[in-house]
Amino acid sequence: MAEPFYITTSIPYVNGEPHVGFGMEILQADILARYARQQGRKVLFSTGTDEHGTKVMEKALEAKQTPQVFADALAKTFKDALKKLNISNDRFIRTTDKAHEQRAQIIWKNLQKDIYKGKYKGLYDVTQEEFVSESQADPARLDPKHPNAYRQLEEENYFFRLSAYTAKIKAAIEKDELRIIPETRKNEIMSVLNEGLTDISISRPVDKLTWGIPVPGDETQVMYVWFEALMNYITVLGYPEHADFKTFWPANVQVIGKDILRFHAAIWPAMLMGLGLPLQKTLYVHGHIGIDGQKMSKSLGNVISPHEIIDKYGVDAFRYFFARHISSVEDGDFSWEKFETAYNSELANGLGNALQRVTSMVTKYQGGVIGNMPEAEHDVGKYHEALNDCRFDIALEKVFEQVRGLNQYIDESKPWVIAKDKDEDHLREVLAYACSCLLEIAELLQPFLPDTAAKITANIGKGMIKSAPESLFPKLFLYTKPTEQK
Repeated sequence: MAEPFYITTSIPYVNGEPHVGFGMEILQADILARYARQQGRKVLFSTGTDEHGTKVMEKALEAKQTPQVFADALAKTFKDALKKLNISNDRFIRTTDKAHEQRAQIIWKNLQKDIYKGKYKGLYDVTQEEFVSESQADPARLDPKHPNAYRQLEEENYFFRLSAYTAKIKAAIEKDELRIIPETRKNEIMSVLNEGLTDISISRPVDKLTWGIPVPGDETQVMYVWFEALMNYITVLGYPEHADFKTFWPANVQVIGKDILRFHAAIWPAMLMGLGLPLQKTLYVHGHIGIDGQKMSKSLGNVISPHEIIDKYGVDAFRYFFARHISSVEDGDFSWEKFETAYNSELANGLGNALQRVTSMVTKYQGGVIGNMPEAEHDVGKYHEALNDCRFDIALEKVFEQVRGLNQYIDESKPWVIAKDKDEDHLREVLAYACSCLLEIAELLQPFLPDTAAKITANIGKGMIKSAPESLFPKLFLYTKPTEQK
């Protein structure tokens, strides 16, 4: 029986609606989940929302709402985005779920030997819900007049003995027991570990923050939002007693952004070690997305929602661009011009054109009957290697090498000429081979573009084409260069 496969994303913080960065991360996890299912593995794919903390409480007050009502509305926007993106997640956890809160308190109790009370004096970054050391601080944000100035805190909190786990975490990463992809992120966290981890504050006083999970046995404190949010990866499985936890932990892959590497490659492993649990097997760390060469930010007014793109070009076009044209290992850049160029040249002229040509000729010359299709014999080893390394861009490039090869095969074999020469046997062989290539392409595309793969298979998978299909990707010219705008 195939090994179970558990995959998670980070859970986005509900202080704003989903943008394309969220869309890319959830897509990457979805590709891996669909790929594992395709291999016959029993998959559990979890995502969700992170809903406690100062930022949510203050945003709710600004909106004249309770934090729960505020969080409910934003959690719905993330659920809606998952549907729009055609994401196949099995679970959606919210950190305000009662089950999460109850299990988080069990985890706290089970970590008691590594928890002690102490005084925190220093900086706090409300935008990231993060305690910040002087060495990490952005000098500009030390100015109280800065719109996102750090807050000075002096409070009695609970601390977690993170420093006790430095050597063990370092050894696990060095041996690839915790595999970190890409290598640059592995090197980055190793340099942090080489400096040595320090103990961290893991609670806040209730008189300063009420919106959080109560610390067991101390009604004056709530858990620090990041500390309890990390717990979602096992609370969603029913830690400690549920069958799902026993079946699916440790996670095969956890997908996160580069800005939260330390939480997932240092703090979370230390928590797991403190609980006596195995570490997640692979941590895949993606980069950030810029817009037209600039950082995406609300202040610049260039934040793009996945809905904007999907409403114009369709969900599989979104999935294609962000899997293939945004680097899987570095930061990437989105522009409407780049998107439309990729759509028209690669999806419409490449894949869509290949399907249209082949099915139209089978319909025209053979009454829709394909005949016996030979096995397409392409080497797909590099495709599988790429997916094992979370190189979505390379895997899709390998598929589109086959798309280009199929169009070239059609151009060189010239079925229309064979039909004119009335060589029916040869024509049947050529078109049957082309159909077989399309089926192989559809199979490889299934994790990436599930709707497109299903349409290709539906058109040619039963050996008979009843009518030529509508274009998979009709050419679109929606982008207008700024200089051309009136």
